[in-house]
Amino acid sequence: VIAITADSGELKEILSAVDSACYVAKEQGRNRVQIFQPGDEDIVRRHGEMELTHRIRKALDENRFCLWHQPLQPLNENLQHIQASELFVRMLDEHDQVIPPAMFIPAAERYQLMAGIDRWVVNAVFNAIDEGRLLNHETSRYFINLSGQSLGNTDLLQFIVNRLETVNCAAEQICFEITETAAIANLAHAMNFVTVLESRGCCFSLDDFGSGLSSFAYLKNLPVDYLKIDGHFVKDMVHNPVDRAMVEAITKIGHVMGIQTIGEFVEDKETQEALKSVGVDFAQGTVIAKPKPLPLA
Repeated sequence: VIAITADSGELKEILSAVDSACYVAKEQGRNRVQIFQPGDEDIVRRHGEMELTHRIRKALDENRFCLWHQPLQPLNENLQHIQASELFVRMLDEHDQVIPPAMFIPAAERYQLMAGIDRWVVNAVFNAIDEGRLLNHETSRYFINLSGQSLGNTDLLQFIVNRLETVNCAAEQICFEITETAAIANLAHAMNFVTVLESRGCCFSLDDFGSGLSSFAYLKNLPVDYLKIDGHFVKDMVHNPVDRAMVEAITKIGHVMGIQTIGEFVEDKETQEALKSVGVDFAQGTVIAKPKPLPLA
């Protein structure tokens, strides 16, 4: 509901405002009325996200995204030959200025746009491999993030299967990364997605592991190759014995199951050494290297 007054502006502004109020009402439980009030934080946030979705769709149409990458450093002496990196997506505005993911990913997730972005990322990574913009060696590993929405998208799954047949690298070099919470929320879809792509040779990593209440129980049902330990445990493990114990427990159980572990949010040498001392296989964070743009073709 919105009051139409002399200060309400044009019709399109009125409809946009009441549309935002409608979405807030749905978020708060449905079967309720949300009255639009100028300055209402929920409505302002929702309105901003809706405006952003138009920009995201336009950016997809105009190919205004780019890839960034960040290396992972092997801590395990037996894995020193592996050259792994994680790929990130950034959106460009109309003036080619970078929009960080925290600014557009929440809106893309809320309005079901992530499968389109994930498709762009997968295609862009495979193109970068083919064009030599990513180091392509049999020891290279490319970590590609997928959203929870993508796990149930059969069109995206088929697209990835088709592209795997044409990309100039072994499927074993491709590792798709999904968050623990997304996997648990979409367990049946996640299991199907993982099973199909692992049968083609791809690897999988479970991100933010340890954040869920039933992490280890679900782990038995998901055939993943890597566990990326929740960074909230990693970043304070030097000073917090409980966090250190969590990191060590995850690592031990992962290794018993034949799964390699990755510590993220590594911001200093002390944390890097602590990860190595408890047996974590890889480290990722600013102390090793900050994310940076992938060279253009």
